[in-house]
Amino acid sequence: MAGHSQFKNIMHRKGAQDAKRAKVFTKLIRELTTAARSGLADPAQNPRLRAAVTAARAVNMPRDTIDRAIKRAAGGEDDTSYVEVRYEGYGPGRVAIIVEALTDNRNRTAGEIRAAFSKHGGALGETNSVSFLFDRQGVIRYPSTVADADTMLEAVIEAGGRDVLSDATGHEVTMGPEDFNAVRDALEGRFGAPETAALAWRPQNIVDVADEDAASGLIKLLETLEDNDDVQVVSANYSVSDELMSRLTT
Repeated sequence: MAGHSQFKNIMHRKGAQDAKRAKVFTKLIRELTTAARSGLADPAQNPRLRAAVTAARAVNMPRDTIDRAIKRAAGGEDDTSYVEVRYEGYGPGRVAIIVEALTDNRNRTAGEIRAAFSKHGGALGETNSVSFLFDRQGVIRYPSTVADADTMLEAVIEAGGRDVLSDATGHEVTMGPEDFNAVRDALEGRFGAPETAALAWRPQNIVDVADEDAASGLIKLLETLEDNDDVQVVSANYSVSDELMSRLTT
């Protein structure tokens, strides 16, 4: 019986991992579709599409799947139209949260996001109700193997980037959103395609959530939001200690 139970647990975990992978692919295909329709279907000529392809490759999406999504969008085979929407609000512990989504039904998505906030002790606010607590930045990440810290810093300065943080795991380059495309193109020309490249909301200050009930509600809210097929990115200005996080996940 123990062996059977262990097998069932392994199959359950594999099923959960497969489901999560499928959900990530669904979100990325939606972004590929939207990006392909926003400009040319050639990633070399369409910065947003190039970023979407980079993100898809980072999670090992098959090349055929990427190409098929682009061709369907460019050829009009997929007639689903997605619009970009942003939601803002507060979670437990007064944590500011920004939710970016691509949806084909604004009413459905708004209802689901509002319900998620309400269920887990948060409150959905108006547009711009929390975004002033964040900075909009371009963020590009390269593995540490492409260059040493000094070489990367020199390249970032020449490209017009704002800052670079280098450590054993890699280089994280930041720049103003208006400089994102130019900096990315310059770095790609020198170091090749980055691991990730996207515009992101970076919090100006971090809220430490020490209360266990608040932290539990916050984590459940963030997980519910990220599990929504329409949601592309969730940004929040919180910190939970490793000790508390361990208690919440065991």
